[in-house]
Amino acid sequence: MFDRLRAMGAVAGLLKDREKLRAAGQRIKDTTAAARATGEAGGGAVRVVASGRLRIVSMELTPALVAGMAADDRTRELAGSLIADAVNDALANAQAIVQREVAKEAEAIGLGDLPADLGGLLT
Repeated sequence: MFDRLRAMGAVAGLLKDREKLRAAGQRIKDTTAAARATGEAGGGAVRVVASGRLRIVSMELTPALVAGMAADDRTRELAGSLIADAVNDALANAQAIVQREVAKEAEAIGLGDLPADLGGLLT
């Protein structure tokens, strides 16, 4: 209950200073747009780079994997699985970057000690 009251008070305080809140939001957008996170699978056979906006920026496949994909169905299935694993790894790493940036900005504007769901206000 006290978490919820504290969250309500903090949010009410922020609403009084919308410019500060808007600036924090813009800093988060700018930082995450420039952020890059790498994911890989198969011991580096597939490497994927994702942006902080959770978009895939690039993908690299080793020549051996590419050659094997042309050889047989089993290798193509393995390659598909490795690509999916690398994409998921990159996206998870990008999400972690976004969460760190949001937490950093929340701390800077006085919301740093609140629970992730704002004391139950978001649930």
